[in-house]
Formats: sequence, structure tokens, C-alpha cells
Amino acid sequence: MLAPFEVLFEGNLPDYPLPTDLKHVYGRLGFSARVVYSNFVSSVDGVVTLGSKPSAGSVISGKYPADRFLMGLLRACSDAVVIGAGTLRATPGHLWTPAHVYPSLATEFTALRSRLGRSAEPGLVVLTASGELDFKHPALTKGAIVITTASGAKKIGDRLPRACELVTMGKGKSLDLGDVFAELRGRGLAVLLSEGGPHVTGQMLEDGLLDEVFLTISPVVAGRADEPRFGMVEGIELLPAKGAWSKLLSARKHGDYLFLRYGFRNV
Repeated sequence: MLAPFEVLFEGNLPDYPLPTDLKHVYGRLGFSARVVYSNFVSSVDGVVTLGSKPSAGSVISGKYPADRFLMGLLRACSDAVVIGAGTLRATPGHLWTPAHVYPSLATEFTALRSRLGRSAEPGLVVLTASGELDFKHPALTKGAIVITTASGAKKIGDRLPRACELVTMGKGKSLDLGDVFAELRGRGLAVLLSEGGPHVTGQMLEDGLLDEVFLTISPVVAGRADEPRFGMVEGIELLPAKGAWSKLLSARKHGDYLFLRYGFRNV
């Protein structure tokens, strides 16, 4: 059994009925009835991607068990996990399920979802404006909602696996994330975890759609040189004009890692 997280600070937050083993490791955790939250692991110097290298999160975290446990727990709490096509391409072979990242507590994750009245696994939503996808990716073979533009749908054609559903939204070159989340909520998917990359996160912040972020600080310095290495947000500039100020909701420690939870004040 994983050693418990050390709680450094905890605000007055919702409290889900976690199974005993999950509560023993993490403590209290819960969400409001309608929420969009993201999850990132960052180096001490603010790096969350490693250029063209796949599975950057696993490299930056060193596959630290507590970080992988939290990733599984946050997935287990969600109605669906939302990713961009870039994240899909960067993680070949990955499945966005709780058990995939922390299999030893798969039964407890399923029990939590049952207590919350949710399906056995969270749904997967893939966003792609261009329609450029790896159609043989196991996550698509397993089944996903793929949301794209009219031109993206034309490019996809009939190549999606039969387990997928294609949703076309808008005729422009990009997706309107406000419309995307409205569509998902209309389907009863109200508790949404974003595991999209920095560009998706930047767009969500710009549009005021991101309610919370879970940020793991890994005790490693990644550095920057030739290849672009992004921080948590890319594609928009907030300061000095209008920063996306946040409120600390909880702080935990496990070994040399910090686990922070922030809520955004502007949403």
C-alpha cells in the first residue's frame, strides 16, 4: 500500500465517499456538481513537455507512484477525460482510465465510480480541429467521442474505429471550447478532467472555462535548450494585462514531491 500523502493545507472542499484504501492514501477529495479541472506534473523550473519526446509526464515525474495514484484517482472522479489530438499522438499505447496508470487499486477506483453513480470507466473525449489522428491508437479502438470541425470531419471520413462517435462543430479552423463543453454537459458529462496539453489549457483559461488545476511539482530540473519545452500554459499571454489569478485549495506532500490544487477566481 502506498504511504499516505501528508496534508499541509486543506480548504473547505466537497467530499466524495472514497473507498477506505483511497481515503487512507489521499484523504478527502471531491468536486462540485459541475466542474472542469486539469492535471499536470511540472519540473521545478516549470517544464511540462519535453519537445518531441513522448510520455513527458512520466519522464518528468519519474513515474513516481504517488503521482500516478493521483492521476488514477482524478480520472476515477470524472465523467470523462478530455484530451487534444497532440496528447493522443504523444502517448502511443496509453489508455485514459484509472486502472491504466495505477492498476493495483483498480477495484477501488471502480467502487468509487459505482458510489458516484457513474459508469465503470470515464469516457474519453478527443479534440482535433484538423482531423489528424492515429486511427489505430488503442484509446480510439476502445471507444471515444471525437470532436472536430467540418474540415476535420471531412479528413477523418470513415476511418474512425466503430466504437467511436464523431461530433462535428463549426466550420472554422479551430474548435470553440465553450461550445465543446456545452455539448458534453448536454450529454450529462458534468465533471470533466482535462489532460490536454498547454495549448488546450491556454485556450480554456482564455475562455474562462477552467475551474481548477492539480499541479504536481516534481523535484527535478528539466532545463531548456534547442527544442521547445512548454510550461502549463502556451499560446496566450495573460500578464501584465490580465493574469488568471487562482486560490490555493489544498497542498499535500509525498516524499520530495508537492501536490497542489488551485481554483481560479475568474470562473
